[in-house]
Amino acid sequence: MLEKELDTAINLAKKAGAVILDFYANGCEVEEKIFEDNFSEPVTIADRTASRIIVEGLSDVFSDDGVLSEEEFDDKTRLDKARVWIVDPLDGTSGFVERTGDFAVQIGLAESGAAVLGVVFMPLQNILYFAVKGGGTFVIENNEPPKPLRVSGKTDFAQMSLASSRHHRSPRMSRIVEKLGLQAEVQRGSVGLKVGLIAQQFADLYIHLSPRTKHWDTCAPEIILREAGGEMTDLFGEQIIYNTSDVRNLNGVLATNGAAHSQAVKNLKTVLEDFGRWRVVQIV
Repeated sequence: MLEKELDTAINLAKKAGAVILDFYANGCEVEEKIFEDNFSEPVTIADRTASRIIVEGLSDVFSDDGVLSEEEFDDKTRLDKARVWIVDPLDGTSGFVERTGDFAVQIGLAESGAAVLGVVFMPLQNILYFAVKGGGTFVIENNEPPKPLRVSGKTDFAQMSLASSRHHRSPRMSRIVEKLGLQAEVQRGSVGLKVGLIAQQFADLYIHLSPRTKHWDTCAPEIILREAGGEMTDLFGEQIIYNTSDVRNLNGVLATNGAAHSQAVKNLKTVLEDFGRWRVVQIV
């Protein structure tokens, strides 16, 4: 049941996390990654060093698998592989730079385009979430024994809590919060951390409208949420297919406790149509 894969991913996440904490304590220079539309994101030597540790470690143990990492050149050879490791060595770089503590190491494994294993490690808090398909979701806090996790069964949005980002909310997101009737909110800075909140019943759903998240943001968190009884799809209720040429989640992300997922998709549909937002069909 992917025991070797899970052990390897956990060990590499912790090894990378230790290096990240060293940079966090001593500081490092911040650069900007500029994309084609002039959108920029911060990147540091901590991101790149953690990536090297994880990618080299995975390649040494599982040489037949493909590897996709945010901080490595994607030569597309992974597209010919049945199994692909999908890595975000430092999810939440902004939280790392701003010293909010909201950052995590994420290592996911996809088979035939579906997430089957996930590890999310928060090094500053020493909290580790992990899941393997069919094996449930667990959390290890401060090196205590693993505890199984299960999402809430809430279906009344007025009684549910939204996991949201720390940055200023867009008018469109405010419209959705109003449409759903959400009253409570928990703010965190990383996709993996937000999913962890849902798995631990501190929150019940997470909505990401932007098309800017990528497969390394969602692969590990998705299987962690699913094995805890939750659901993650795009905003239109369609499954996210991993290991495609285009790694962007162009149709956004919807993560819920599962019980409220279909109703969330239904409610979102009318609002998205008002925005003129239609599902993009991605080329595999």
